[in-house]
Amino acid sequence: QVQLGESGGGLVQAGGSLSLSCAASGGTSSNYAMAWFRQAPGKEREFVAGINWSGGSTNYADSVKGRFTISRDNAKNTVYLQMNSLKPEDTAVYYCAARLGQFIRATMRMVRDYNYWGPGTQVTVSS
Repeated sequence: QVQLGESGGGLVQAGGSLSLSCAASGGTSSNYAMAWFRQAPGKEREFVAGINWSGGSTNYADSVKGRFTISRDNAKNTVYLQMNSLKPEDTAVYYCAARLGQFIRATMRMVRDYNYWGPGTQVTVSS
């Protein structure tokens, strides 16, 4: 069973950048599809970006497309989320998620698609 831990959150001004990392332990990360979700206060958890086991397929929410980039380094068992041109509406707790399976395409966008979750890291974007 894989355990996930996020890092890299913090406070940034609008227009700035942050890079999040998700380290996986207890399993071989290349066996998992991975994703980032976020949850703002009073809102449901929403999909941000997903990546298949090899990194060859990615998927983004329309709200972050062109600003965020998901990537992975299976040798380091780590998934990354590079966030540029941040907006106040990006403020949320960001969660890393994993699902066992070497899916060819990164198409899973629902919370129920993923079995494993990290505790989350806070991202705050000030205006």
